[in-house]
Amino acid sequence: MEWTNTIRSDRISEGKSTMVNIGRNVLMILKLDGEIHATEGLCKHMKWPLSWGGKLEDGCVTCPLHQTKHQICDGELQEWAPFPLFPPYGKLVGSLVKKKNLGIFETRVKDGFVQVLI
Repeated sequence: MEWTNTIRSDRISEGKSTMVNIGRNVLMILKLDGEIHATEGLCKHMKWPLSWGGKLEDGCVTCPLHQTKHQICDGELQEWAPFPLFPPYGKLVGSLVKKKNLGIFETRVKDGFVQVLI
């Protein structure tokens, strides 16, 4: 494992996220409550980029497609594919993929860059 530069730390705004590619890894970098976090960047349900319309609130990220929700601090699954507009569809689609937690990466800021331990 090694520390890898992702983006400049001054490009991360509170409550906002961005996607970065590090080798074969797609990551979401975000700042919540002054802390920088890095998670897997694709929803564990349908592989949608979480930074593209994902909602960040209450310490969680919610996928914009089927509303799968994970905690940012530890990646723990909070809600799996409820798709509230038509719940039977959400349950059906959610049953097609195994429930999984979101991967979390250790971060630090060094020399003006957000670094991620990969």
